[in-house]
Amino acid sequence: MQTRFFLTALAAPMLVSAAPVAELVQVQSHLQAVSTMTATFSQEDRNGRVLTGTMSLKRPGKIRFQYEKGVPQLIVADGSSLYFIDYQVRQVERWPIGNSPLAVLLNPKRDITQFAKLLPTANANVIRVEVHDAKHPEYGRITMIFQKNASAPGGLMLQGWVALDSQNNRTTIRLSNQKFNAPVADGTFRWNDPRKVGGGRR
Repeated sequence: MQTRFFLTALAAPMLVSAAPVAELVQVQSHLQAVSTMTATFSQEDRNGRVLTGTMSLKRPGKIRFQYEKGVPQLIVADGSSLYFIDYQVRQVERWPIGNSPLAVLLNPKRDITQFAKLLPTANANVIRVEVHDAKHPEYGRITMIFQKNASAPGGLMLQGWVALDSQNNRTTIRLSNQKFNAPVADGTFRWNDPRKVGGGRR
């Protein structure tokens, strides 16, 4: 399933050349200024299939991708692990948060200048940041897209990201209706475990 690739492409980042540093520092300033974020997202796979839903983020370590009604899947990080839950087949897969480029969004203490690089853009108001582990090309790449916005934390607005696997299969996440630093309950990041009788909560 393409949603599964969404996680597979988010594998452990390692050191990549970082330049110019100034805009990476601006990205890090934005990330450090965000304690919570909510947004509407759309996910488009290589076949043009689009799924929508809502994203909730609470730092450090918590994020939830709640898909639209009728999609029996969920992606959630509870502070230590990132889970892909498929309610249709009652399957749960788990990854350590630290092994995912999403850690860039979830850990305000990480120094982005040490493991990411800027990509050129045709628009001076857009910043693209790529995370890629050259030692493990099977993990793919993820590129985050920010737009300069004086009213947003650190002067940047996260617009989404593009994940590309080793076979050049692309998944695009686009964000809208972004809201920052409003209260988000910890219970948002709990989930029903389909492997348990009665669907016990985690």
